[in-house]
Parts: sequence; C-alpha cells; structure tokens
Amino acid sequence: MTPPPEDPVTPDPPVRHLSQSALADLADVPATSRWVRSAGARLHVLDYGGPGVPLVVLPGITSPAITMDFVARELTDLVRPLVVDVRGRGLSDAGGAYSLEEYAEDTEAVITGLGLDRPLLLGHSMGARIAAVTAVRGEVALRGTALGDPPMSGPGRGPYPTTLDTFLGQLAQAVRGTDADEVARAWPRWPRAEQELRARWLASCAQDAVVATHRGFETEDFFEWWPSVPGPTALLYGADSPVVTAEGAREAARLHPSAVCREIPDAGHMLFWDNPAVALAALREVLRPMLT
Repeated sequence: MTPPPEDPVTPDPPVRHLSQSALADLADVPATSRWVRSAGARLHVLDYGGPGVPLVVLPGITSPAITMDFVARELTDLVRPLVVDVRGRGLSDAGGAYSLEEYAEDTEAVITGLGLDRPLLLGHSMGARIAAVTAVRGEVALRGTALGDPPMSGPGRGPYPTTLDTFLGQLAQAVRGTDADEVARAWPRWPRAEQELRARWLASCAQDAVVATHRGFETEDFFEWWPSVPGPTALLYGADSPVVTAEGAREAARLHPSAVCREIPDAGHMLFWDNPAVALAALREVLRPMLT
C-alpha cells in the first residue's frame, strides 16, 4: 500500500533578532524609549523630548526607528521628534494584516497613548503613505503632514521599483549576519554611520511585515487618499527617485493644488540619506509654517 503524500513543508520565515551591539546603539541616542499598545501589539517609540510641537516620525518599510535618529536629532531645536518603530520593525511587536489602515490605527494609538496635542506627522516612503491615511481618517487632531517620497505604485500604476526578492535578499543577509560594506553595495551614497546602523538593525524587521507591506505598495493606491489629505501638507521627493517620478510628482501637484511640493536635488528615494543637508533644510522649511 502506497503511503499518502506528505503535506508540503512551508519553511518558517527568518527569526527577528537584534545583536547586543545593535541594542547598545540605543545608548548613543538622545531619546527616551516610550511604549504604547495598539490592538494588542506593543509599539516602541523614541521620544527626543523638549517643549516643542510633537513631530511623529514614521519610517519606511525596512527602517526601524533608530535609523532615522540622524534626522530626528537635527530637528530638536524646532520640534519634539518622536520616531516610531512601526509594527513589525525594531522593538515593536509584529503581527496583523499590515494594511495602511491598520498602520494608521497604530499611529493614532501612539498619539493618544502618549497624550500628544495636535502633533505633526512626518513619514518617509511607507511612512508617508501611513501619514496620509492617518490624516484623512481624522481620528486624531493634527497640525499638518510632511510626506517624503511616498510610493505611488498601485493598481494600474505598475510595480514598485524595488522587487520583493530584493528586500528579502537584504533581509536574509541581515539575519545571516551582514556588515556596512555589504550594505554599501546596495546603498553606496549613504553616510557610513547609517550603513553600519542598517547592518545591525535590519534583522529586526519581520519578514511577514515586509512581504505584506510590499504587496500593499501594489494593491493600495496612494492617490485614493492623497487628494483628501487635509492641509497644511507638503510633499518632498527626490529629483532622481524611481518611486516618485517626474510624472508622479506632476500628478500629485495637480490632484492636491494646495500642497507644498519640494523636489530634493541630487537625491533618489532615500532623501535624507542621499542628500542630508538639502533634504533637512527643505523639511525645516515646510515644517515651520505648520507650527502655529
């Protein structure tokens, strides 16, 4: 008698982990760890303190909060930055559907859980899409939003320019153990300190979060939300970005004529990493009128 075929075995995704050297990076960050709960998940936030208007910072698909420390610390004279480890990254719990609305609910939980009074939102890439949806939902009061190079891919708009296999390959390198030299092959323009941080922290990103978010880049349409984002809002995009193309920037300006649009020269999708001084200056310029 022939035995029945065995069920196919699905390999477990790589385990999230952080090395001791990665955790030690937190000692050099001039921020306090804060924790909130959202739908059962524990979310970690780096709070830079100060008396300024709160600025909630939402990073990209494979960017834990600490990777935006170099941005946050340049803004402490202007605002009180609070950088979120988005669900499935850094020290925050994983799990859930990782949809834009679920991410927005997490952002709302951060704002209400930390008692933030009419904060600003700054999002980069995935985080920019989350910021737009949070603003449109209107569940929390905001002073304004700044969106950095939001993915404009979606249904009928073509694929996201970085493939899922590329992300998963980089994640596998991080889980195996990578270094700044290997990171530099993918991101040669980044400051060395940021290449080193990515090498240590990328393995904290959950594979299911990356897979689901990448799928969302191609199934959830940014332009369904963008025209309804309440003002004031600003769009920053790289002159050489494959994510916000010149055509995409023109469409965004046409659909939201009251939005401030700023092109960052000599920068691709990773605005603050590619051209830090110019991108930060543009960000400060668009944030200042929102502080009232």
